[in-house]
Amino acid sequence: MAVTYASYLRLDDLLALQQPQQGEQEHDETLFVIIHQVYELWFKEMLHELDFLMRLLRENDPPRAQHTLKRILTILKVLVAQIDILETMTPLGFLAFRDRLDAGSGFQSFQFRELEFVLGLKNANAIDRYPAGSELRRRVESRYRSATLWDAFLKFLVASGYAVPKAALERDVTTLVEPNVELQRLLVEMYRSNPTVQSVCERLVDLDEGLMEWRYRHVKMVERTIGTRRGTGGSTGAAYLMNTLNRPAFPDLWAIRTEL
Repeated sequence: MAVTYASYLRLDDLLALQQPQQGEQEHDETLFVIIHQVYELWFKEMLHELDFLMRLLRENDPPRAQHTLKRILTILKVLVAQIDILETMTPLGFLAFRDRLDAGSGFQSFQFRELEFVLGLKNANAIDRYPAGSELRRRVESRYRSATLWDAFLKFLVASGYAVPKAALERDVTTLVEPNVELQRLLVEMYRSNPTVQSVCERLVDLDEGLMEWRYRHVKMVERTIGTRRGTGGSTGAAYLMNTLNRPAFPDLWAIRTEL
């Protein structure tokens, strides 16, 4: 049987996935489901690209690494823009079907946790949100124990001939990246003398800032939709999301701004 547009994309399966939990689907529920399914598809693509990016950095391939970073940043802009669509849904429109979510929440997105962990935003407590022995927990735990994008970037610097401090190279990858003054001095020197490294650094800052922008837009969208209500997944809703703002993944790249 010849491959068609519909068969290649498995459209029959894809378009059958927007079903309510029970009863008649509320008008705004279709939008809510599709937006979040699309988010998960983009999360999958971002993880795919980040894994590729880390490989390129370790292999010291800056042209392709920068191209991949550009793609990731473009996807991140789409993620932010999708919030504009969600904000066309009024609080009453959401409340019409919110009870159907029961304990379900974006708080439980295992792919977003994977993204956070790849970017170095490690949190062991997040692992406990997934059942012991489950495939979801295995995936999240694997990302938790693995090196991050920052660690791949440091390997790129070593491959580029720079003496990266041993403490930075041998850090515990299950912890948050801590600022390193010795590394910052090296980064300042590279910014002033190596345009290629500088460009990679700036794209990483773009990525960090883009994630913070997405978090900010997300928390404001939640506030305008449910106010100060608790989240459906057991979180404190907007209050929890506020605590995640302004948490840089690459603190050294921000710290050197005053030294350039």
